[in-house]
Amino acid sequence: MKKEFSRTDRFSQQMQREIAMILQREIKDPRVVMPTVSDVEVSKDLAYAKVFVTFLNDDEDQVKVALKVLNEASGYMRSLLGKRIKSRITPELRFVHDVSLLEGIRMAKLVREARERDDAKNKE
Repeated sequence: MKKEFSRTDRFSQQMQREIAMILQREIKDPRVVMPTVSDVEVSKDLAYAKVFVTFLNDDEDQVKVALKVLNEASGYMRSLLGKRIKSRITPELRFVHDVSLLEGIRMAKLVREARERDDAKNKE
């Protein structure tokens, strides 16, 4: 059976693709190093979009600077996005650092360490 998606889900997927292309081709600021759009959450009325991004370098200071640059360029990116998508409304963009990947790595490390401790106890 085919899975049904809501309009906002389809719209957020399209926005994710388009924003990723804009970041790759249009934003040439050296302070923004290899941004990856991991998710886009769009409000029900399509007025706001929260764009989750990760960066190649996870240095906290550089991430803050890159987010500031992206949020300052959000108006320009919104105008480019409006030309690319066919929608009456182009959402206001807010860029947020996506820490879910880092949290996943941290949790996997904790699980691995716990298993290693259990294995060491069982061998005794």
